[in-house]
Amino acid sequence: MSPTGPQLNPLLHRLANCPPDFLLGPDEIDVTALACDHFRALGLAIPDPKQRRLLAELPSESLRLVSIVLWLLRDDWFVVRPQLAEATWKFLQSDSLTKLAKLVRAEAIVNDPDRREELVRLCLKGLGLYPEGETPEYAADRLTTLDSVERERVIRQTRKAEARARELREAMARRRAEEAAARYSPE
Repeated sequence: MSPTGPQLNPLLHRLANCPPDFLLGPDEIDVTALACDHFRALGLAIPDPKQRRLLAELPSESLRLVSIVLWLLRDDWFVVRPQLAEATWKFLQSDSLTKLAKLVRAEAIVNDPDRREELVRLCLKGLGLYPEGETPEYAADRLTTLDSVERERVIRQTRKAEARARELREAMARRRAEEAAARYSPE
């Protein structure tokens, strides 16, 4: 991240006011059409058919997040910056959105303050920006604090380490019991 982006609070407010239509599944709303409308609003050509097909093939929950991101990016701050179009397109198809969609439902992104902030910060990072009034270091640290994917990774690692520690304790207890039994058994 390097260039300063928009202020965080207006984006959080915009996301909190996301219309319910943007939370619909891809069978009820055409996310590819939303993306094309966004690029038209930027004054750019719509993505080519291959790119549109790649977007349409994303998992359902990912497409729900994409539609929410498109709502967020229709903020005036982004619309007057067509130079962000390439980064926007990459972010819409990024693993970061797909991973987040596996852990957090679209409704939580809009309704939960921490998840809203996570998505806004993730979006800004995906576009190579950080919030106005923050340093890049603070922005990265705050995103790490909110990061659902990272939290899930840490939880999995912790569970694995706890299971390994339990196995080691059980193995040591068995070994001590075997040694004690061997010491006191008649020969």
